[in-house]
Amino acid sequence: MIRIVLDINVCISAILFGGKPEVIIDLARRGKIEVIISEFIIGEIADILRRKFEWGNWQILEALEELREFTNLVIPRERVSIISEDPIDNRILECALEGKADYIVSGDKSHLLPLKEFKGIKIISVSDFLEGLSENLLPEP
Repeated sequence: MIRIVLDINVCISAILFGGKPEVIIDLARRGKIEVIISEFIIGEIADILRRKFEWGNWQILEALEELREFTNLVIPRERVSIISEDPIDNRILECALEGKADYIVSGDKSHLLPLKEFKGIKIISVSDFLEGLSENLLPEP
């Protein structure tokens, strides 16, 4: 099974706006792919929903509870400092490394996507990830 880490912005997009990020979430819900997550990523999602989108605690708890239902939580043991401009992105790399991810799916054109790969983990956009999946994984039209 394909193991992926979703960048924080991809998770936020899936929760708030749907579209292609939500297709990835739906694949994970149906057990077609495995999404790996860390407490740090969960905390950042909660913080962004609270600060930028003014969600209440109950809305955040509900969204995070649903997220936890179909994700695999890991506790990164190795720290990395590859991206100095945005240390949060290093936590994404750590999660992927600990979870033995095949891909990091990101919308971060400034830091993560330009890396293209980290220790054998491919870093690709949402569109590229969905295009690369075999047809039988994609939801019915």
